[in-house]
Amino acid sequence: MLISNTILPKTLTADEKVWTPLHFRNVGSELSERIQTCKEDLKGQTVAVVGLGISGRAAVRLALARGAAVLAIDRNEKLVPLEHDSMFANHAKLRTVLGHVDRKLLEDADRVVVSPGVPLENYGLSALLQSRTMVMSELDFAAEVIPSRIKVLAVTGTNGKSTVTTFAGQMLHHLGIKAFIGGNLGNPLSDAAVQCLESSSAEDLFQVAVVEVSSYQLEIPNKYFCPSVAVVLNLTPDHLERHKTMRNYALTKCQLFSRMSDSKLALLPTGNKHLKEVYGHCVDNCNVAWIGDLPGVKMTGEAKVANLSIPTTGLVTQLQFGALKAAGTHNYLNAAVAAFSVIGLDVGIDADSIEATIEALHPPPHRMQIIFIDTYGITWVDDSKATNVEATYAGLMGLKAHKSVVLLGGLAKDSNIENSNGFEKLVEPLKYHRCVITFGYSGKMIQKTLYDAGLTIPCIRVAKLEDAVNSARSIAKSGPSTILGDAIVLSPGCASFDEFRNFVHRGKVFQELAFLTH
Repeated sequence: MLISNTILPKTLTADEKVWTPLHFRNVGSELSERIQTCKEDLKGQTVAVVGLGISGRAAVRLALARGAAVLAIDRNEKLVPLEHDSMFANHAKLRTVLGHVDRKLLEDADRVVVSPGVPLENYGLSALLQSRTMVMSELDFAAEVIPSRIKVLAVTGTNGKSTVTTFAGQMLHHLGIKAFIGGNLGNPLSDAAVQCLESSSAEDLFQVAVVEVSSYQLEIPNKYFCPSVAVVLNLTPDHLERHKTMRNYALTKCQLFSRMSDSKLALLPTGNKHLKEVYGHCVDNCNVAWIGDLPGVKMTGEAKVANLSIPTTGLVTQLQFGALKAAGTHNYLNAAVAAFSVIGLDVGIDADSIEATIEALHPPPHRMQIIFIDTYGITWVDDSKATNVEATYAGLMGLKAHKSVVLLGGLAKDSNIENSNGFEKLVEPLKYHRCVITFGYSGKMIQKTLYDAGLTIPCIRVAKLEDAVNSARSIAKSGPSTILGDAIVLSPGCASFDEFRNFVHRGKVFQELAFLTH
């Protein structure tokens, strides 16, 4: 199975200083041998895959490709059994179990592969981890198959990981490096592993896998997943209903480094007390660099120039990011971290080549995405992915120079810090803007919090997102013919489940409403 838009047909010459088929002639037999070893390696074994979302279904495909008999398990009784799905037709070794699950089925399995959406409290998974049963994350199950010559760039963090992953993938794409882009971003790593098993020759493989990793994918200790470069971008309160404490959250994130050593490169942010307390438990003998200091990535005061110092290669350089077209100055740092990480992979890419890609970068959908500039000069910005206060804060700080009408609302997350909902943090960046409009289930609470914390600009409360868009259009100031007017920015700081299926659905509705008002 091929993943669209991830494999490039271009073959470059050795003079272009990138990995090419010439490099694979020396390692092709090793890759082929590794792949052949994994084909049918689970024949005669039973693999139970728990959770049948995107990652779980990919793990089922991989387990079948490896010759296993598969139990596909999910609590949702309304799901269509995989046996009735055309993608899994003619697989006699597949059985779907929906609803109640007899724990003995898991205990008797040779392996249990857990999807990231399944808490370890479910199905007795925590107890199974202490038993002789091999319990693995989908990420680690896939990593067992990925040939070691394929370099892995792994990106995690509370906010910004999708953008950094996307920027890194685009840089590799523009420089002719074959790359798989996925993980938590959309294409599970198991899809890449299936590609490896189905590959007819080493030359067809990608050279790099850029993987967005969520904390949920790191709860089960990894045995095989070992990035060449791993990044923890930041750590702010989120997912505490699952991780309980910030220390647990930090420890989980730092599991990303647990198997890295020697020439591997770990990148962490400076100044985060939770990460500072725990990262030493996971970082052993690999190289460590910093976001905000050297060695690592350090932005200048104008935030459009980055100083990079890469300890694994000794490279010290400076990159200009003024050509970046993404909304928000925080994206300069995202692009700089992506550039540092791609150069740190040591696949023949130099600083000059990276700098030439900056103008072509664009963020993923619903992340400070400029939808369009209407005939009145109003810029419409979709930041629906900002599902917590810290993500909204970063977006607003990056828009100081562009006065905006800001849409906040949805279903607020519990920050679990001294009974604060966290929205008081937004008073400072909001002072640069035109107006706030709150909406949705938490709209009233957000409005009260902002006013109690000293908000000085108008704050209007409406019922739904549609009402917020209509109000914003009447408030936003148009610009003269040669000058842009205000921006209308959806950066909710909340989950979307009060009104929408997810942040993607919310962003699409916002975009539709924006065009309707035009």
